[in-house]
Amino acid sequence: MYIPDYFKVDNIEEISHFVQKNSFGTVVTTVQGKPIATHLPMQLSKIADDYFITGHLSYGNPQWKTFDTCDEVLVMFQGPHAYISSSWYEGENVPTWNYQSVHVYGEVSILDKEELKEDLTMLLQKYEKHREEPVLWDRLSNSLLEKQLNGIVGFKIKIQEIQAAYKLSQNRNKKDYTNIIDKLNEEEDFNSHKIAEVMSKRNS
Repeated sequence: MYIPDYFKVDNIEEISHFVQKNSFGTVVTTVQGKPIATHLPMQLSKIADDYFITGHLSYGNPQWKTFDTCDEVLVMFQGPHAYISSSWYEGENVPTWNYQSVHVYGEVSILDKEELKEDLTMLLQKYEKHREEPVLWDRLSNSLLEKQLNGIVGFKIKIQEIQAAYKLSQNRNKKDYTNIIDKLNEEEDFNSHKIAEVMSKRNS
């Protein structure tokens, strides 16, 4: 991913927080030179000094069969993004787009059954624990769980490289930056409001 110095993010804790918050990502592999992709909820974890991305695919999805032949896979995580009109600048310029994006490269392997159970338990815990009647792993019947386990393939990606870009008008002067935030908040668009929120927090 091309990242100008203005927009490059290196802080691993900040990147980890971003991935955990925007964990519905895209896994990209290749088969005979052709890229293929699947959109999935994934998790980031740290074991010793290594970081891993975990998730699962439907058994019927042929992409998991490419894991054995790919030396490296790409996972992309996308945050909020919004159009930036150059009419919001003090001087003449062209429009652009603000966004947050993280690319992760790594070596992938298939989870064994116990590893997959552990990963699914954590996934349910993350998205269900705050609900009034949470659907947690130990509350589901063994017959249902076994049936579902037979229909999916878990994977683990050992992260070897991270590229993170937060294009948030850091290259604009203070007056333009503040005006962009105000104008984004006037837009009738959820992503525009989220980008404005991110920019405001980074400016505080």
